[in-house]
Amino acid sequence: MSREQLAVERARRAFSTGRSKPLAYRIRQLNNLRRFLVERQSEIAEAAKKDLNRSEVGIQLFETLGLESEIQLVIKNLKKWAAPRAVEKNLVTLSDTLYIQPEPLGVVLVIGAWNYPWAVTLFPLIGAIAAGNAAVVKPSEVCVHTSKVMEELLNAYLDKELYPVVTGGVQETQELLKQRFDHIVYTGNSMVGRIVMEAAAKHLTPVTLELGGKSPCYIDKDCDIPLACRRVTWGKFTNCGQTCIAPDYVLCEASIQDRVIDEMKKCIKEFYTDDPKSFLDYGRIINERHFRRILAMTEDSTVAVGGESDHTECYIAPTILRDVKAGSKVMQEEIFGPLLPIVPVSGLEGAIDFINQGEKSLVIYVFSTDKKLINRLIEETSSGAVLANDCLVHYSVSSLPFGGVGNSGMGCYHGKFSFDQLSHLRSCMVRPLKNEGMNSMRYPPHTPGKLGWARFFLVQAPDLALMGRVGALAVLVAVAGILINVINRPTMIYFLLYICVALVYCIETCIIRTKF
Repeated sequence: MSREQLAVERARRAFSTGRSKPLAYRIRQLNNLRRFLVERQSEIAEAAKKDLNRSEVGIQLFETLGLESEIQLVIKNLKKWAAPRAVEKNLVTLSDTLYIQPEPLGVVLVIGAWNYPWAVTLFPLIGAIAAGNAAVVKPSEVCVHTSKVMEELLNAYLDKELYPVVTGGVQETQELLKQRFDHIVYTGNSMVGRIVMEAAAKHLTPVTLELGGKSPCYIDKDCDIPLACRRVTWGKFTNCGQTCIAPDYVLCEASIQDRVIDEMKKCIKEFYTDDPKSFLDYGRIINERHFRRILAMTEDSTVAVGGESDHTECYIAPTILRDVKAGSKVMQEEIFGPLLPIVPVSGLEGAIDFINQGEKSLVIYVFSTDKKLINRLIEETSSGAVLANDCLVHYSVSSLPFGGVGNSGMGCYHGKFSFDQLSHLRSCMVRPLKNEGMNSMRYPPHTPGKLGWARFFLVQAPDLALMGRVGALAVLVAVAGILINVINRPTMIYFLLYICVALVYCIETCIIRTKF
């Protein structure tokens, strides 16, 4: 039995004991994970520095702080998320108990990426633990030092049978994918995403794929261009451009291209000084292969800003390319590096046409003060997300699902969306063993009369929720009339009306929904 197979088998045996299911156990594991992030911050930062030349403050700001916040959110809401969820009834099910019960899927495989190795690996793990699953964690082998820290230290805090860390390269990942899982979460590129999906299909395993793509950024000529350029510059060159939701290219009218370049040049100097190479918070390309790949993209484009590089350090300066065409090398695949092409278009309509000619991206950015323009771009394009007038920050909002569509991925996570994605939402219906008269319409012989009754109950039945609201309004009006006639103190009347509204809402909820 291979090391990978053994880890999966142990995780499945541990899950079968049921110890991952109690909420108290899940919360204890989540607290342990939070403790790991705090107590081992120096080891985490040191590994990130070696892998990506990222500063200690940078690793906290862009990775571990968000993880701590996510754990805090999950612990606060876990009891509510895991509780049975009431659903609406109709006349046929009025006497039944109906609800949705979230339950663990089983053993989840989390395959992380190298660009934000802690965030993209542990965010799904948090969801897996919260949902009561076991999880096999496979960090990216590209981040050698981070992967080693994860393997050596994470299991000192978490249940090592339920949440094993398996390291290694392509061969080890392939061996893992041969095993049967109950869900796979993969973050990376679309080529490997297809391989993961193909392997999962052999076991009918559902997948969540976060794949990235070429995320466009449209800058309206009438917006605050200096501020827009400041935010785009930050979003693009953070982590040396190695961010799956970084603006991949800018679309703007030719009339503002020079101004956009000038403003971004100022921002690059402000953020990274005249010498980004020696600046603490400017990173490096992860390895020489990606370094060569990124440099090759500039061969048929005009460099407007930057362009310097040093292969001995895998350093590429923040670089802006001007007058880029759709057929240029830099437009053929996701850049995933510090190159920002500017593609001149005729305006919003030209930008929308350009966007729709490509694959669906993980996010579309738009900078404009015109709400109609923003809404039109949202309505006439498709992407995993849309962010207006900023970059990257939607990733930090746990109340929004993070995920792609089409070529940029499938499924989503963050907050409650992680919990639901990694749970089976089980439909539950409990009927009383009586009231057989209601069921007579379904039994043979099937007659027009029975069909008429079935049509009434299933198609023509009144809307119980609407009836409840109308009834609530009637009760409220009646109570208000009585209070006005009996009490002359307005403050007391308003207070009692508020109480009546709350009571009516509770009554309606009890009538229309299942009460636990």
